[in-house]
Amino acid sequence: MMVFRKRGGGLEIKMAPIGLVAFLVFLALGSASAVPAVMGGGPYNSGHRHLIERRLDNLKASLAAVPSSSPGSSPKGSTEASNARVYHVTSYGADPTGSTDSTDAINKAISDAFKAPSDRTLMAGIADLGGAEVHLDGGTYLINSPLTLPSSGGGNFRITGGSLRASDDFPTDRYLIELNSDSSSSSFLYEYITLKDLLLDSNYRGGGIAVVNSLRTTIDNCYIAHFMSDGIKVQGGHETYIRNCFLGQHITTGHDPVERNFTGTGINLMGPDNAVTDTVIFSAATGIMVTGQANTISGVHCYNKATGFGGVGIHLKTPGLIQTRIINCYMDYTSIVSEDPVLLHISGCYFLADANVVLRSVKGVIKAVNIVDNIFSGQGGGVDIVQLDESAGKFTTVDQVIVQGNVAQGMVVKSTSAISSIEGNGTTTWTVDFSSMLLFPDRIGHVQYSFHADSSFPSHALRNTTGNQVTIVSDIPVSAKVHVAVDQNGG
Repeated sequence: MMVFRKRGGGLEIKMAPIGLVAFLVFLALGSASAVPAVMGGGPYNSGHRHLIERRLDNLKASLAAVPSSSPGSSPKGSTEASNARVYHVTSYGADPTGSTDSTDAINKAISDAFKAPSDRTLMAGIADLGGAEVHLDGGTYLINSPLTLPSSGGGNFRITGGSLRASDDFPTDRYLIELNSDSSSSSFLYEYITLKDLLLDSNYRGGGIAVVNSLRTTIDNCYIAHFMSDGIKVQGGHETYIRNCFLGQHITTGHDPVERNFTGTGINLMGPDNAVTDTVIFSAATGIMVTGQANTISGVHCYNKATGFGGVGIHLKTPGLIQTRIINCYMDYTSIVSEDPVLLHISGCYFLADANVVLRSVKGVIKAVNIVDNIFSGQGGGVDIVQLDESAGKFTTVDQVIVQGNVAQGMVVKSTSAISSIEGNGTTTWTVDFSSMLLFPDRIGHVQYSFHADSSFPSHALRNTTGNQVTIVSDIPVSAKVHVAVDQNGG
């Protein structure tokens, strides 16, 4: 028996259970009654018939145990739309064409999503929202004030899938999306918030995203443009991860005629323990500004305002306590600047067109710094791959500074260690000049040398290291070759 049932405006064809039972019974009985005609009435036929009858009884019993379904019943495991934890902003009246303001509608969807489905929590006092999602439904929405999360707090929540554009009267000191927990409080309101697959156009008004005093926030696959302050600001909090993002004040692929006028900062890290990975900052005055500690930056491509025009790719502005790792980044016409660096690691990076590392003295402290295994490509103008900026005073506290293993073309290689040789014929003095190789101007800490005389056995000694020049003298004139190795790591 076939039953036609209406569901969601369409027709569905189903085999009714009673029809299925009758059909199977007919087949089984038909098979049982056909046996005597084929096999005869012997013992084999009788036993086989009883076996079929027992199987038929088991089949009828199992079918009788299956509950019948009515045309109006829902499939097992289905969830009513009213119970879903996905909130579509268009259902709240948001305009996906971007013609009218959608701020209130989207904020109402966010507010409803923050109604926790249970009493579960993440960190103490932060309600677990169960993975609630606000979907922008692939639309472009005009907003005239920030999208904000409720002050009641919450976590395990995401906003995804659309574009936001600031209106012409959007406040210039705000951000399109604000996770604005009170930065003066020691408690946190938000945890595990995800902003994903979003395009944010700040319309040359304010900024893109502000994450303030929040825990474990993820900003993933976002494109943020036309900001005037920061594309992304992270203030306080803990463990914000920014990945697979694109940020630029102006939408350009380089050589922009107004590049000299770029302002703003792509990413402003004002807190500890954050990570920026696989991200591009293509226009701004500063690519990444770091004023917090213990951050990781990897796989980042900075070609914002060129250093030659006053721009900076990555600016570490935390004198005396950097605690930052910069790994496998591409500094494209933009340099890394670090003030009084302490605990800084830069490796595996590529610097193009005279981009370099600038170590800036503020209070004269530089300690525990590794700048190793990087590649530099210059334009032949004599730019040092690592440069000291001592305009505010010399570095006076230098300890464990290792700059070595870097390679360059068209730039001057600087290092904290060097090896060189010199030959002399019938002389008593051998001077090896390391001033063009060493990073610090007059700070040789350790010297090793070997003295190879042709035939005599003179006495010899190290006499001087002033001005990064190493002088070896012998007591008698002799023909000899001197090999010298120096370093400034702890000098």
